[in-house]
Amino acid sequence: MAQFDVYLNPNKASKAHYPYLVDIQSSLLSELATRIVIPLGKRTAFGSEAMQGLTPEVSFFDQELLLLTPQVSSVPKKHLKNPVGSLSHFRDQIIGALDLAITGI
Repeated sequence: MAQFDVYLNPNKASKAHYPYLVDIQSSLLSELATRIVIPLGKRTAFGSEAMQGLTPEVSFFDQELLLLTPQVSSVPKKHLKNPVGSLSHFRDQIIGALDLAITGI
């Protein structure tokens, strides 16, 4: 498992609006049974609710998605099967969104 890998959302109830989860946890913590993730939500489902810096827009598989940083959570790593891609090229935006959520800057 690598930081910024993207996985299909295993939750049947939420995957219609949140099709993917981004693993943001450092690979140094691979021994933990859980992974810290941020859901990616379909841009169209959130209208004008995007917040500058906090919920950056990313393009993934030709879909416009929002990184829903306020919904950061953890999931058992056994539920994250095979990564379908990576958002490592959005590293600066992801770290910036986390900084804004935690420090306000």
